[in-house]
Amino acid sequence: EKWDFVLVSDIHEMGSEKETKRKKFLDELSKKGFIIKKIEDTKLFYGVRAPQQVFWKYQCLLGKPDKKLQSENSPQDIPVTTRIRIVHFILHNTVTPDLEKLNDLMKKKVFEAAFPLHEKEAVREFLKEKWARWRGLFNEQPIEKIRCYFGEKVALYFAWLGWYTYLLGFAALAGVLTFVAGITLFSSSQVSREICEANTTVMCPLCDNKCPYWVLSDTCTYAKVTHMIDNEATVLFAIFMALWATVFLELWKRQRATVVTNWDLYGWDEEEEELAMELINNLQHEPRKYQHSYFRSTIVLLLVLLMITVLIGIAHALVIYRVIARALFAQSSLGLLREQADTVAVMTGAVLHYITIVIMTKINRRVALFLCNLEKPRTFSQRENNFTMKIFTFQFFTNFSSLIYIAFFLGRINGRPGHYVRIAGRWRLEECHPSGCITDLFIQMAIIMLLKQTISNVMEYLIPWISHKLRKKHKHPQKRSIILGEEEEAEDPCKRQWLSNYELNEVNVFSLFNEFLEMIIQYSFTTIFVAAFPLAPLLAFLNNLFEIHLDAIKMVRLHRRMVPRRANDIGIWLQVLEAIGILAVIGNGLVIAITSDFIPMQVYKYMYSPCVGENHTNVDCSTGYINHSLSVFRIRDFEPDMEEPGLAPTGLCCRYRDYRHADDYTYTIQFWHIFAARLAFLIIFEHVALCVKLIAAWYIPDVPQKVKNKLLFRKHADLRKELRWVMPQKV
Repeated sequence: EKWDFVLVSDIHEMGSEKETKRKKFLDELSKKGFIIKKIEDTKLFYGVRAPQQVFWKYQCLLGKPDKKLQSENSPQDIPVTTRIRIVHFILHNTVTPDLEKLNDLMKKKVFEAAFPLHEKEAVREFLKEKWARWRGLFNEQPIEKIRCYFGEKVALYFAWLGWYTYLLGFAALAGVLTFVAGITLFSSSQVSREICEANTTVMCPLCDNKCPYWVLSDTCTYAKVTHMIDNEATVLFAIFMALWATVFLELWKRQRATVVTNWDLYGWDEEEEELAMELINNLQHEPRKYQHSYFRSTIVLLLVLLMITVLIGIAHALVIYRVIARALFAQSSLGLLREQADTVAVMTGAVLHYITIVIMTKINRRVALFLCNLEKPRTFSQRENNFTMKIFTFQFFTNFSSLIYIAFFLGRINGRPGHYVRIAGRWRLEECHPSGCITDLFIQMAIIMLLKQTISNVMEYLIPWISHKLRKKHKHPQKRSIILGEEEEAEDPCKRQWLSNYELNEVNVFSLFNEFLEMIIQYSFTTIFVAAFPLAPLLAFLNNLFEIHLDAIKMVRLHRRMVPRRANDIGIWLQVLEAIGILAVIGNGLVIAITSDFIPMQVYKYMYSPCVGENHTNVDCSTGYINHSLSVFRIRDFEPDMEEPGLAPTGLCCRYRDYRHADDYTYTIQFWHIFAARLAFLIIFEHVALCVKLIAAWYIPDVPQKVKNKLLFRKHADLRKELRWVMPQKV
């Protein structure tokens, strides 16, 4: 026997409110011609099968849109995915005499679950053996079979994820080459050599109390690592990634057009299908009008801004932690911790940032759902789009607020010796290393990406696996002899199948959404600040090889069957990806112009270096850059309440990273030259990169010519077929 859906309920006493509500709902289904079968165990299971006329109406209204999925032996049969989708719609839109729908009854615990069944059909067995296994890691994805079993929306997700992973391979290769090019500069960089040889350059203390003066050469290794990341190759890689993001999206549009054309869904209208199912469910249904409330939209906008403010406040809290932790670590009795106070503060701050992301993801989801309910969207698709935009906005600020601070504000708003900016008038803000702040951004991104792609993926697999094993252990079939208020049923062959499906992990309408959101956030990490972390595409590529099969195993083996949904694209996610592409151009331009030392070094080479004015063929043009980038501070100008940090250096002066005069500490002309160069580079880089993106988008058509020709000849054939019915009138 084939059943479209199974409803699960607790066993309620005869005459109880829940039992009455359950019977009313089942009676409404019976009036619509549904066949209902009951099986009793520790729970009550109701198999639901829709009458055939429901599907005939669907085919008549929409002109048999599933003809390619229909069985060759039974051309009138409707695909299982379409049956499930129609029955799911009717179940969730059937209203009882008490004006309650299935969702209302589930909230009141009248029903516990409602799900379609995993059938032992050939398609599922193929997916189980060939796709949802770790040994098939490098096998091609069976997109057509995924579509036949899970529907078009899931199939498009895996098609997009596979295409994204394939093109990530090229970005990963470019990132590795950039990183290798940096490694070759590990010991050969002139700037690094100057720092390593600066054993007479005394730097100002890094904290107020108990922090000694220090010699610049003590940070030799840190300087080498910085210039391994921050070099000319990084600029080329940032431009490449801006172009890659555009090419990826344009090629995906072509791929998507080819796929949906083969499915006969290129011109599919989601609104028309929803209206058809509304009429099938209730012939008296009136469509809900489009409405817009400026008052409601204003309230939602204000609440969104309030939530963004809270998320930025959390990022500020992380900054405060780093400041306080750095001050405490610098005063530690442990020599190693004291010497590496900056690095330890950055690393612990990154771990704390990851924990914040995990916690705030759950809170962001609840807030986004609440705001969607305030908007009262007309359809489920509109609700899903509104929810997507809000949750992505919240997640973006959750994931990137701290990174934005490190990239663009760290070491630039902290003041100078003798006039530091302080938190609560006590703890002074962090400073950048003399070789730049880009290593801090590198460490932060590396830790967050590694934690997200290891701990999160392990938990994503282990939690459903353990949950399934526990449910299977505690909810195995048990025979009951007495059932309150219900007739006892004999053992049924469907019982084991229904129970085994019930023991799987629950899915909901946002199950696939969660997978998309995870990949979109990863795409953001891979593109927006990739100039500071060239290995991000490689980590994403390796992660996705496992992610594809992890998602497959969850869907086929560990989770109940998803309700198949029809789609001809990835929806609003495409707009999100395009927005991320623009943010990537802006973000990487800012990283190179502000975070990196690329611009100050170029200004020095062409305006102040030994190479200016004379042809010094044997001198590196960056010689003297470090001394040029450090200002002089007189120790007597420290704040009066600052404790004496130890023995004063010879000459009663120390150095700090900035471009200021030694007498009045105002900015030097070099500062304004560098400021102008940063601004000019940012404007030129972003305009050039955006122009390249626009040219690439124009050069690569969204729809392949063969798809256009296929649609053209299909329209021509349909018109010719219609014309045959027109009989010419004889004169």
